[in-house]
Amino acid sequence: MTSQQLNLQCFEVNMIQENCYVVWDETREAVMIDCGAFYPEERQALKNFMHDKGLTLKRLLNTHAHFDHIFGAQFVYDEWGVAIEICKAERDTYEQSVRQMQQFMHRSFPLTLPPVAATFSDGDVLPFGQCALQVIATPGHTPGGVCFYAEPQHLLFSGDSLFHGAIGRCDLPGGDEPTLITALQQRVLSLPDEVVVYPGHGEPTTVGEERLRNPYLQY
Repeated sequence: MTSQQLNLQCFEVNMIQENCYVVWDETREAVMIDCGAFYPEERQALKNFMHDKGLTLKRLLNTHAHFDHIFGAQFVYDEWGVAIEICKAERDTYEQSVRQMQQFMHRSFPLTLPPVAATFSDGDVLPFGQCALQVIATPGHTPGGVCFYAEPQHLLFSGDSLFHGAIGRCDLPGGDEPTLITALQQRVLSLPDEVVVYPGHGEPTTVGEERLRNPYLQY
């Protein structure tokens, strides 16, 4: 597969300030990563953006299935007929997301779970347009947490596994900090320093920056 330029747009959404990404290439085929759009104005902004850019949504990919990353999954399914794809090891987290939201937020918000279109595993390649994202398993924040890696473009979508100067919290059901740290050290720090990391919350960083300064990833 030839290397193509990737474009991306980040939308900060919902009460947890989650990063939802739209990624597309010159074919204008797009994937959406971690659509947590909750409020009507957030969903309208996504609709307007897709329309204005002339994009065709091909996949809805999730790094993991915590509620703040799937608030918009039913909206995407209703609007574009595209159902969510998650890691095979993340099915239980997905099915328990409503209860997990209630425990975390101490209240309920509207959350409908659409059908799962497909599951993926570590090493799978997920094509769209003339590009693809490789699945890198980074369990620990959740059992089936992953990153999506666009190798030719040096882009990594890390979900809640890796942040600028931090890692995902591991005190929620299914979390395990040693597992997450090992996965990040072995699977993410092995990538080139120039890889830009787009996390599920907060600002982008690079693999090189996290290798040098992230206190959780020092050997």
